Amino acid sequence: MNGKLSQADVDLINSALVLADGGGELSVPADGRYDVSPAGIRAMKQEEGCKLVAYPDPGSKDGNPWTIGFGSTGPDIKRGTVWTQAQAEARFLADLRRFEAGVEAKLGDAPTVQQQFDALVSFAYNVGLNAFATSTLLARHKAGDHSGVLEQFGRWIYNDGKPMAGLKARRAREAAIYQAGDYA
Repeated sequence: MNGKLSQADVDLINSALVLADGGGELSVPADGRYDVSPAGIRAMKQEEGCKLVAYPDPGSKDGNPWTIGFGSTGPDIKRGTVWTQAQAEARFLADLRRFEAGVEAKLGDAPTVQQQFDALVSFAYNVGLNAFATSTLLARHKAGDHSGVLEQFGRWIYNDGKPMAGLKARRAREAAIYQAGDYA
């Protein structure tokens, strides 16, 4: 030890201070699983909105993937697909559990507070688990470089090479959740 703190050390101390100040809580429950908080679920649903008739991706050149409910996609969703509100809620819950598990697996033993987990799941839900798994954003989080994570949120605002105002706004909200637990 040289007596100097690294940026990772400073970020870890800052995270501990956030916890001590009541601004976050460790997100590993007694059963060892990470779960998105109720505030995180509300934020994700607000980001996605709920449409009961399938629609094409508004930012992609070819309209794919077709989307329905709270941002659900997949081979079963195509032009003409119609759901009830109950179907949208059930699929969101199933998708959410899959994304929680996928993000948790990629985090490994990286220290993560609840607000960070919520923001990371929202991000992965939007970009996909494969993109999340290979992202610099995840690498920065695992390295404890929380300021680097905030910067990385701002890089994920493109669809088919075009900056999207909606993605820019969403990433700013995800960064606010990640950094300060601001779910507004």
